[in-house]
Amino acid sequence: MDGKKEFVKEITDMDKDFASWYTDVVLKAELVDYPPVKGCMVIRPYGYAIWENIQDVLDKKFKETGHKNAYFPLLIPESLLNKEKEHVEGFAPEVAWVTQGGEEKLTEKLCIRPTSETIICTMYSKWINSWRDLPLLINQWANVVRWEKTTRPFLRTSEFLWQEGHTLHSNEDEARRETLRILKIYAQLCEEWLAIPVIKGRKTDKEKFAGAEETYTIEAMMHDGKALQSGTSHYFGQGFAKAFDVKFQNKEGKEEYCYQTSWGVSTRLIGGIIMTHGDNRGLKLPPRIAPIQVIVVPIAQHKEGVLEKAAALTEFLNKTYRVQIDAREEYSPGYKFNQWEMKGVPIRLEIGPKDIEQEQCVLVRRDTGDKEFVKLTEVQKRIGEMLQDIHNNMLLKAFENQKDRTFVVKNMEELKNIYDNKQGFAKAMWCGNRECEDKMKEEIGVTIRCMPLEQEQIGDECVCCGKYAEKMVYIGKQY
Repeated sequence: MDGKKEFVKEITDMDKDFASWYTDVVLKAELVDYPPVKGCMVIRPYGYAIWENIQDVLDKKFKETGHKNAYFPLLIPESLLNKEKEHVEGFAPEVAWVTQGGEEKLTEKLCIRPTSETIICTMYSKWINSWRDLPLLINQWANVVRWEKTTRPFLRTSEFLWQEGHTLHSNEDEARRETLRILKIYAQLCEEWLAIPVIKGRKTDKEKFAGAEETYTIEAMMHDGKALQSGTSHYFGQGFAKAFDVKFQNKEGKEEYCYQTSWGVSTRLIGGIIMTHGDNRGLKLPPRIAPIQVIVVPIAQHKEGVLEKAAALTEFLNKTYRVQIDAREEYSPGYKFNQWEMKGVPIRLEIGPKDIEQEQCVLVRRDTGDKEFVKLTEVQKRIGEMLQDIHNNMLLKAFENQKDRTFVVKNMEELKNIYDNKQGFAKAMWCGNRECEDKMKEEIGVTIRCMPLEQEQIGDECVCCGKYAEKMVYIGKQY
């Protein structure tokens, strides 16, 4: 991430160099900038506004399902991190440590949270006494640090923003239901708000979260065919509860360990939006999370009455939608068109002297470029219809890309052929053995993205070893 120029004159053709296209877009659309801190990013106001809209959706859904927000410390003592062996081993390579406070060397190192299970479980052990205290449903909006070697804005940075939910339950069934309930919420967010179709499934033991019994995931396909893990929900069972002594007294008066879940999504979702929907003109933002849904551009604004009419129309429409006027005198309409297309605003509204005479305006869709003349008396209603059409079209296009790039494979030769010549998801049967999973990674460079919740019987032989297989899996290359 370091050393990239701040100004990008033209964006790279996405079909020639998708990685460079992505970096150019996030800079030129003013989503991020590079700070003098290796591997980190500054999220600029326009980029942060997208995250705020995602936050608003999720925060409401969490609260509707009984979750409450809290906040836990950024710094975690080393002794806490070491309490759950599998967990600490999974995160050890990425942990950043604080060893000195002021001028004094610390007697115990403090890690900057890579995730918060350990500190939260410590507090839960103090708060939980009886079955009456359960379930405990808590969410935290926070930043975390994972010392990444290779970074890219939103997708993988040393510091990023996320939400992490941590819940306690009195029984296994309730905890498992919570794990899948959150997975469903994440899928709804992606499909109903971000226009990104996802595959819901369970991770293999190799790919699951460190310390979890089971990890569930939503996997999305990007424009270039690579997979993006877009959200995860973990069933911990009683592992962390036993490590941190999180007990409760049941209705019969006996002590039991709690059952626990953890789940999260991050600013990585913004990267997913960019790579799913963008084109060679820049961003295409899904209307429901776009900071600006309609940009009003006055045409010949120096002429009498044009600016006033555009401002009045903006004020009227802003009561229903997120609308902004671009009344900058120093830029031509053409320059403004290009800039707002780069920023992915779903609808551009143009109004000039002739439009005012005819009591109409022009609506231009970012997703298709289609123009439509609309009477001013009908524009409020038409914008609502158009925003819905844009969402539906973006979701359909993303789904078609996923469908066209998903291939059924029966053996390693077919699997290798797919990734030698194409990019996408491979659907295959898997015997469940780690050796076969490792072989696919070593020989072809692919991983099992998930075992989908909706299983298909596309054969009965493992794609790798040819032995009997019951599980169908999605395989791919990931971001």
